[in-house]
Amino acid sequence: MGQVVLAAKITHVPSILISERPGPLFGQRAEAIQSLRELGQRARARQADTFVIFDVHWISNFGCHMNANARHVGTYTSHEAPHMIQDMAYDYPGNPDLGEAIAVEAKKDGLDVMAHQVPTLPLEYGTIVPMHYMNEDGHFKVISVAAPIFATWQENRKFGIAVRRAIEASPYRVAVLASGSLSHKLVSNEQVGDDQWDVVGSEFNRQVDLRVLDLWRERRYAEFCRMLPDYSTKCNGEGLMVDTHMLFGMLGWDKYAGRAEELCPYFPSSGSGQITVEFHLDA
Repeated sequence: MGQVVLAAKITHVPSILISERPGPLFGQRAEAIQSLRELGQRARARQADTFVIFDVHWISNFGCHMNANARHVGTYTSHEAPHMIQDMAYDYPGNPDLGEAIAVEAKKDGLDVMAHQVPTLPLEYGTIVPMHYMNEDGHFKVISVAAPIFATWQENRKFGIAVRRAIEASPYRVAVLASGSLSHKLVSNEQVGDDQWDVVGSEFNRQVDLRVLDLWRERRYAEFCRMLPDYSTKCNGEGLMVDTHMLFGMLGWDKYAGRAEELCPYFPSSGSGQITVEFHLDA
């Protein structure tokens, strides 16, 4: 029987990559980089074979989609920010069997979910950036899940539950990642510059992010889940925080009681609030 061996909320911002280049941001994302590498090491130590990544940078308008290709290979330049991410090569094995099993389970709950095996379907940077640090040698299989922005939080929660069922009925050991920000009010175009990397776009959003982290530290997940639908919209959630809905559905929603371990400090990036947190699966 399969098992979820790791679950985490992770950052994927381009400033992580930029901080490795000479310039004003050089070295400033070292803790975020180390947090991703640490999760990769933990996944390997727990004998994970697959990463399932809820990627809010892959937006879908109709239905829920998974990239379940047998192999993910390509060279990526971001259409959103080609000056930040360009010519980034990736090559990872996929897991079509698990992707299809997840789709079958989700359809049992009436969800419109498709697991695609289309060689020309690329990965997005919400998957590529963390895998660059967590899966550099292509040791782990990868399934990327899109953010269906017109789905309700209830649908996303159901999808997370279906992911857990499919994994536990499979032969795989899986690390599940919610790849996206906390709040996501980006600075305006006229504000973009070297002094805006460490700014949260709204003080209200920053305060709510900090409150969320307090709730996680105190294991007050029932309260968090009650506020999550409003948090997703009122704090400009990236992809409407679909990744977080799915992650907490997979964890058990308000019944989850494990420890939230912050692997890097909360940090702003061009207006958004960022964090890497492992949600431990042993109470």
